Amino acid sequence: MEHEGRNAEAMDALDRPFSCLLLRHASQNSLDESSQKHGPRPNGKEKEYSYHNSNHTVKSFETLNLMRKQKQLCDVTLVAENVEITAHRMVLASCSPYFYAMFNSFEESKQDKITLQGVDSHALSLIVNYIYTAEVLVTEENVQVLLSAANLLQLTDVRDACCDFLQSQLHPSNCLGIRQFADLHGCLELLKYAEAYIEQHFMEVVEGEEFLSLTSEQVSKLICSDRLIVPTEEKVFECVVGWVQHDMESRQDHLSQLMEHVRLPLMSQEYLMQRVEEEPLLKCDLKCKDYLIEAFKYHLLKGDSKISFITPRTKPRQPVGLPKVLLVVGGQAPKAIRSVECYDFKEERWYQVAEMPTRRCRAGLAVLNGKVYAVGGFNGSLRVRTVDVYDASLDQWSVCQSMEARRSTLGVAVLGNCIYAVGGFDGSTGLNTAEMYNPAVQRWTPIASMSTRRSSVGVGVVNGLLYAVGGYDGSSRQCLSSVECYNPENDAWSCVTDMISRRSGAGVGVLEGILYAVGGHDGPSVRRSVEAYDPSANVWRAVTDMNSCRRNAGVIAMNGLLYVVGGDDGFSNLASVEVYNPKTQTWTLTTSCMSIGRSYAGVAIINKPI
Repeated sequence: MEHEGRNAEAMDALDRPFSCLLLRHASQNSLDESSQKHGPRPNGKEKEYSYHNSNHTVKSFETLNLMRKQKQLCDVTLVAENVEITAHRMVLASCSPYFYAMFNSFEESKQDKITLQGVDSHALSLIVNYIYTAEVLVTEENVQVLLSAANLLQLTDVRDACCDFLQSQLHPSNCLGIRQFADLHGCLELLKYAEAYIEQHFMEVVEGEEFLSLTSEQVSKLICSDRLIVPTEEKVFECVVGWVQHDMESRQDHLSQLMEHVRLPLMSQEYLMQRVEEEPLLKCDLKCKDYLIEAFKYHLLKGDSKISFITPRTKPRQPVGLPKVLLVVGGQAPKAIRSVECYDFKEERWYQVAEMPTRRCRAGLAVLNGKVYAVGGFNGSLRVRTVDVYDASLDQWSVCQSMEARRSTLGVAVLGNCIYAVGGFDGSTGLNTAEMYNPAVQRWTPIASMSTRRSSVGVGVVNGLLYAVGGYDGSSRQCLSSVECYNPENDAWSCVTDMISRRSGAGVGVLEGILYAVGGHDGPSVRRSVEAYDPSANVWRAVTDMNSCRRNAGVIAMNGLLYVVGGDDGFSNLASVEVYNPKTQTWTLTTSCMSIGRSYAGVAIINKPI
């Protein structure tokens, strides 16, 4: 919790036009409050009397500082950059191990005037003043020289104050420089924090001047990290090309060294053919051509052959330690709303984020390359084709390419780095059609149609296959128990075992390779029942019922648990959230509810912005 709090303070500080940090010892209590007296014993005979004045030290140092300013009883003069600062040896030695050693063991102990080489005079003045007053003002202008001087003089509390200040100032435009400074001065905590910040803000960092000034070794160290957060590997390739092109004459020879750390096999085949293969820099480098051939070979492999094809470039990046939040988008409360809120799992609280551009319910939600796509839905008057994209790092929405068909109560899932929109209702009829969005070409294209029209359909992905679960067929006006499975390799749907119950508006989630169908309704009856499908056995089984009846709820998996968010019980929209633990086969309610009841809302798990 403490580390998170510091992260939040760091981001707050970035928004301030000017920042400074005041390091100050805790104020002493008043003499009356702090004085301690041991009074007479009960028999009236006073054997002892102990008196303690905790304000004594403060008063003494105030007097010593006044004497220093008036140059009374001073026995040493420190010189830095021809600036002289008088002080008392005993006071300096009591606070600084550096001065203690100097005045006890070295030849300076016999000198009245001591020159300190490589120390900034203003920083030395601030440090001497801190020794007497326990206060130092850290600013953007003095932090580097102050930290250097504090390191030399072994004033660890001043050094820590400088590190805290630099940590609060981290920004994509300066984090590389702060990281280098922390490394130079051995500030390990600041170094670790700066490196994590760079990895988490990589996309913004590579747009700055600091990145273009890095050496090839520094670029290699940065892009080889498994913890790097990038929406696609294509972005790593682009930043490498941009770095080389910044100084072609001296940097072209380093290209293969850098491309070794770009994970070409993880890029889309279209991008490899249209962009990477056509890049002039790579055509002139044989080693880079080998990396490209490796990538194409990887894309030709199928199934187990692809899994066993292991190189450093086929390993997906795996950012660690990033806190997650549950995002709930739009919904019906009771009309379509724009509101978006987040649930912080660690803090167990909800908070509002940027609203959607327009009112929206009955949309499908997908997370692709770190961004959240709200697909289709109902705006209160029309079923829509539009797709809005939420960037949590900026807390803002933008518009994406619209679908070909209007779809509300559709199913949306991510499969093979593409978004699939399945079924839904276009305002007049239920749909059996489906379409796919490829971010590489930013275009929606139709895929094979299902055998059955399905609105209010739930979807989930298991083992590279997409399942469309239940729904409402519209034509015969029946809630469905049937389930279809889509295989992208042959662009075909096939039927699997029906559910135990008919379910329209069921929430669908995937947990440890098992597909869960949660709640829903069959005509007027809203269900609290839940069933689970094991694809390897092609069998559905009942699991423990929820606490409440729910339909049109959002369902998402996180840390081995299944979260069911909102929905309605047939009478009112729900703000509560239930959590299923498959190990104990139990449902529990979270202690905190959403700010409003929502049904038909989209849900997603995203990284918490730093």
